[in-house]
Amino acid sequence: MSAPAGPAPFSARAVLGLLVFGALAFIAALWFMGSGQFDQKGNDGGGHAAGDGLNGYSALAELLEKRGHEVNTIRNAANLDPEGLLILTPPAHADVEEINRIITKHRYTGPTLLILPKWQAVKLPRNPTIKAKDGWVALLGAGSPEWAGEVGGKGLLTATLNNATRSEPGWSGLGLSGRFPQPGAVQTMTSRAVVPLVKDLHLRALAGFWNDGGYYPDLANAAGVEAIENGGQAENLWPVVIVAEPDLLDNYGLADRNRAMLALAIVSATLEDYDLPISFDLTLNGLGAGPNLLALAFSPPFLAATLCFLIAAIVVAWRGMKRFGPPLAALPVFAFGKRQLATNGAALIQRSRRLYLLGAPYSAILRGKVAHLLGIRPGGDPALTESEIDRLLERRGIEPANFSTHAEALRAARTPHDLLRHAHALKTIERKLAR
Repeated sequence: MSAPAGPAPFSARAVLGLLVFGALAFIAALWFMGSGQFDQKGNDGGGHAAGDGLNGYSALAELLEKRGHEVNTIRNAANLDPEGLLILTPPAHADVEEINRIITKHRYTGPTLLILPKWQAVKLPRNPTIKAKDGWVALLGAGSPEWAGEVGGKGLLTATLNNATRSEPGWSGLGLSGRFPQPGAVQTMTSRAVVPLVKDLHLRALAGFWNDGGYYPDLANAAGVEAIENGGQAENLWPVVIVAEPDLLDNYGLADRNRAMLALAIVSATLEDYDLPISFDLTLNGLGAGPNLLALAFSPPFLAATLCFLIAAIVVAWRGMKRFGPPLAALPVFAFGKRQLATNGAALIQRSRRLYLLGAPYSAILRGKVAHLLGIRPGGDPALTESEIDRLLERRGIEPANFSTHAEALRAARTPHDLLRHAHALKTIERKLAR
């Protein structure tokens, strides 16, 4: 049975627009949650690429991006081996074993730039009397990290904090020279395995690269030494550049043009004249995040489930747009007809748990039918009628011949089993007589 279809409450275009908008909003939410865009703790006063304080490196990241480089930040530890230059800015409390592991793993993927920490900074609290932007810090002091002596191996490098006077020229290297933003706290390094790129007045290394047997012609030329091609597996290594004085590259240092040009020169020399993407690590600074949920959904083994979900969504949307035939008219709650009436009555009795009430009326109905088949005058006394039925059944040899016994048992039955057993016996007698 069908009925004429009424007008749809929404047009197909409106439904399609809602579906598309919902899908895009869902995908955007997954991407933002996975990429950490909802996290507002990046600018927390730390010395990393998301920090806007004096000890941060957000200015360096912005400067490199404006110079045409592809700049990224890494929050997922699983992505700490990217193609291109990896810049590490670990804090003073970093795990040196984790630093060495990251550097070693990245040696065959791209160059590494390690900037040692120096400043002890605290984020300025929100105070209406202090005109400070979000992320600005107060420098409490300076100190070399304890783990500096274990970078690349125990005893390979020593970081020292020195005091330079304002009359000293400051630093020089890579064809540039300038002064320190804070001459009272200059961090240098000493190592026989490091070739200096930038030095102070006393020829102490402020920045340099590891001389580990690799072939780095651009860095060697910038340092004024000869690049030696040794051959072997070391030639496949990318360089590692260490900057002991962070004020040459941090926000404090990039306030000066010469230091900004030096920062670009250090990055350019580290890249070895290759056009590679640049990635700043944030995981060592405690800003790690989980994998991007959207990228995870389209990666094995979740790709199969995602495709099944998309196909099911398309089928459901198509099924909602296209109807298979006319709409079915609603059926009445109670169907018409004697059979349905009897079925409804039986269901009501069964639901009310009053089956035993059916015994007496059912025995009376069958008594009347059997009496009619045997030619007994109706309307007589029930007990006499049942006795006469027993006598005639016995005369005709029909089994079971004890109609009255089953009728009395049916009227006294209280369980469904007894009701069915005695009702079946009476029905059998009626069926044999009707043949």
